[in-house]
Amino acid sequence: MTSTVSSSHTKLITEAIEKLRSFCQINIQSTWLYQESDQNTVVATSDLSQWTPVELNDKGSIAWAGGKQVLWLAQKIVVPQDLQGYPLAGLSLRLALLWWADAAEIYVNGELVLEGDLFDCSPRVLLSQGITPGEEFIVALRLVSPGHDNGALVRSLLVYESNDYNRPDAGFVADELAVVQLYLERFAPEKLDDLAGMVREIMNRKDVKIEKEEWENILLTVRHRLQESDIYRRASASIGDSKSKFYLLGHAHLDLAWLWPVSETWNAAQRTFESVLKLQQDFPELIYCHSTPALYAWIEEHRPDLFTAIQEAVAAGRWEVIGGMWVEPELNIIAGESIVRQLLYGQRYIQEKFGKLSPIVWVPDSFGFCATLPQFLVNAGVEYFVTQKLRWNDTTKFDYGAFWWRSPDGSEVFSFMSAPIGEGIDPVKMAAYACEWQTQTQLPEALWLPGVGDHGGGPTRDMLETARRWQHSPFFPELKFTTAEKYLEQIRTEDTENTNFPVWEDELYLEFHRGCYTTHGDQKRWNRRCEGLLYQAELFASLATVSCGVKYPQAEIETAWKQLLFQQFHDILPGSSITQVYIDALPQWQQVEQAGTKILQESLLAIASHITLPQPPQPESLPVVVFNSLNWQRSEVVAVTLPTPATVNHQWQIYDVSGNQLVSQVSKASTLLFLASDIPSVGYRLFWLVPTSSLPPSPPLPAGWVLENEFLRVIVNPDTGDLSNVFDKTHQREVLSGAGNQLQAFKDSGQYWDAWNIDPNYAQHPLPPTTLKSIEWLEQGAVQSRLRVVRQLGESEFCQDYILQAGVPLLKIATTVDWQENQVLVKAAFPLNITADFATYEIPCAAIRRSTQRQTPAEQAKWEVPALRWADLTGETDELSYGVSLLNDCKYGYDSQPNQLRLTLLRSPNWPNPEADRGFHEFTYALYPHANSWESAHTVKRGYELNIPLQVIVNSVSNHLPILSTNDKVSFLNLSADNLILMALKQAEDNPQQLILRCYECHGDTAKLSLQSDVELSLGDEVDLLERSATQEFSSQQQIFTIQPWKIVSFKIIPEPQS
Repeated sequence: MTSTVSSSHTKLITEAIEKLRSFCQINIQSTWLYQESDQNTVVATSDLSQWTPVELNDKGSIAWAGGKQVLWLAQKIVVPQDLQGYPLAGLSLRLALLWWADAAEIYVNGELVLEGDLFDCSPRVLLSQGITPGEEFIVALRLVSPGHDNGALVRSLLVYESNDYNRPDAGFVADELAVVQLYLERFAPEKLDDLAGMVREIMNRKDVKIEKEEWENILLTVRHRLQESDIYRRASASIGDSKSKFYLLGHAHLDLAWLWPVSETWNAAQRTFESVLKLQQDFPELIYCHSTPALYAWIEEHRPDLFTAIQEAVAAGRWEVIGGMWVEPELNIIAGESIVRQLLYGQRYIQEKFGKLSPIVWVPDSFGFCATLPQFLVNAGVEYFVTQKLRWNDTTKFDYGAFWWRSPDGSEVFSFMSAPIGEGIDPVKMAAYACEWQTQTQLPEALWLPGVGDHGGGPTRDMLETARRWQHSPFFPELKFTTAEKYLEQIRTEDTENTNFPVWEDELYLEFHRGCYTTHGDQKRWNRRCEGLLYQAELFASLATVSCGVKYPQAEIETAWKQLLFQQFHDILPGSSITQVYIDALPQWQQVEQAGTKILQESLLAIASHITLPQPPQPESLPVVVFNSLNWQRSEVVAVTLPTPATVNHQWQIYDVSGNQLVSQVSKASTLLFLASDIPSVGYRLFWLVPTSSLPPSPPLPAGWVLENEFLRVIVNPDTGDLSNVFDKTHQREVLSGAGNQLQAFKDSGQYWDAWNIDPNYAQHPLPPTTLKSIEWLEQGAVQSRLRVVRQLGESEFCQDYILQAGVPLLKIATTVDWQENQVLVKAAFPLNITADFATYEIPCAAIRRSTQRQTPAEQAKWEVPALRWADLTGETDELSYGVSLLNDCKYGYDSQPNQLRLTLLRSPNWPNPEADRGFHEFTYALYPHANSWESAHTVKRGYELNIPLQVIVNSVSNHLPILSTNDKVSFLNLSADNLILMALKQAEDNPQQLILRCYECHGDTAKLSLQSDVELSLGDEVDLLERSATQEFSSQQQIFTIQPWKIVSFKIIPEPQS
């Protein structure tokens, strides 16, 4: 493979191939005539004398204005007697086109013969099965330019082909030679000189007319000599001492939304599925695969006839249901429990409707994959992971075709980097891929996925006919349709000492589409809020059921989850769809929020109304129940909405059940703030709202710009609104090394994939700094201090409240923005008084370290990275380690340097949605300085607390017999370990008498799980993510369970019968 290849002989071979193709192909790109007015096709093509000849641009394309402008192209095609002496009579004639157009219609002699779009954009239109010299065709194209881009007809080629497999045309032989050349260049370059000698006769051929039979003899002689030689034995016989084969599997990647709304997807799915079933009648060898249970569920409801036909095809082995997840989601910025539900609802649907679980998670187009994904997959019955997206990397090449992917907990899934999707049957492309595949894996069996994709379409008749044609070539691997499962099972068995598939122990970071962590911040905020809301709703609905006998709203919860999961599709949540998609998404998010809020509030009220209340401090006192949905004791400031209409003579104070008055603070006249201390794990604490005749006067607002609590002293620069100082009083050190919370803006343009990609050179294009419009105190008291700065950035206004609260060791920055910029990126920067070689970021159910030095190409490519609720920079000195965590409540893009953390706040791309992110935004981020490691500082908990606040219920009037404890504190469950995070408490899918508890270890250390409960909940046996009995590593006979580092575990919960 390292031999020097003779460039002269390579050139000769290439020239011979091009000469052979010229005998059967004519480029007609420059002979089109055009009209820009839209009219009826009969009128449009009746008189071409009035049409204008086209002019090609420097790329050889016919271009016209974007914005859905119509262009008509037409020309008369007359079949010649021969091409350069090569006779054409009896050959078939196809018109091969490639366009960049939102819609396309192709007319032949006035009849509409084909339609296409942006993705079904490279058809080979059959003009005649057997042409006669002198035959004429009037071909017209009606093309509509994309809304976001100029239109272009990129290629138009007449292709003459033989219909006789035994007597191939010159173009077919040219492709055979190109395939042989590819294989030799990769595997036997020393034999290229011999190949050049064999094709020299073709190059010596003069352009004179000879009989068809003589041409056929010339081509057959070349093929025969090649077959008989040792240059290239039949590919199906031996390449690398193994049997070479190309497996085929029909596919149509179908985005649920992107450059079209969801409503159009349903129509595209019907057309695609009907087309596949019809083609299978004429091509019984065709096997097709498709993912996305959400799509099948829609077909089942709206097209039961089509759904039944699909089920029959599945049963016959001609249709493979793959995917495992409810949709093909974004997998970097959704919570761990969302990944669980994608698998739970997806796998259950596939099992119920098609008789078996999918062993394959199929996500060819998602934008990168978190390092923990293998654990989720293995725990949900998945054996194989398939993508092709890392082929899009912009910096390094991902060199593994097949590999074992190992997550931090040690789980491994067999993973496959597939061939590109959306391709046809192109033998030269396929041969190039096969060479790459064999080089990577040493395996001769490659898989190809023919079919039009993105907007559906699937395999075409021409693809299948071409596959049959190439099955007869002695110079191409054997072609055979199969299923993905059979293929992956076959190559996995090749994991021997000879093959030894590599192990990948890291995230699958896509070096592309980094803007998707930020674009459409509204979708990110809805997603984070709804994930947290459904967690709380399920949790307290479960507890209300077991403690109060309330009916569990199973159907409502499942519906809400499926709506949420749908919006996590990899072109909706990342922000890369058109405007209409987000108009349609808003009511879906609102329905999830409404359902979750209703379930949560009804559950909290049910529990509160069953509490046995002690004697109130005063007759008019109102009970205040503070609920904690997280599995550790919390102390946080909460806001109590005061009763309205307010009694004129009444003010209000907060007391605990023991009669102790707590420090409180009136905020905005109708809200009372107080520090709710020691709220039990997954439980509640009771307080009293007590009327009082007077309150001490509020202290005057200070003259300076300093916020302070028992942990931090914060100084705000009155000239800029930045943070001048953040001093850690506990550890007596300054946190910042420069101005903190700088809003750094950059021009972010020049990227074709505008919504997806941040300009890699954005740092070279900084914009002027913000200007301070105002600074003012909103409040300062014993419970909370709130200082507001308003800053102008271009045409946008940032309103930020710096908030310090009693008992809380972090600085919150509550932000509202009227964002009106165009192609601008803005980050919040925090230069820190520490130095660290690595930063740590939260990912689903774990954390990952990434280098701040970025020395290797792969590290340098990670200049913008995803995280969930926090990133942390911790430096170590001889004395101690010290760090800072930067938390957020709905942002996902970070970058770091050895002494700086930055959070990406907003972008404003133009394509495909020119309205993306313009308008109102609301979000909060927080600075959390800490001594020692992020683990010992419980950064994970701080991140959850910022996102999932305590819930407050006031004055719940009991209509029930009190059945809950008279204690002012109740913990429904406690996991008894600081490094376990509760992911879910829900009703079991198949047994309403049982609950499912799921948690994960969050520090990369072992944990001792021992369930404690004031309502006598007890752990049952372990189950997997699909709630099936798991391997008996744990059983209900144990009292303490050792959970391994980063492990996700699920258990049955057995409630005690209510008396």
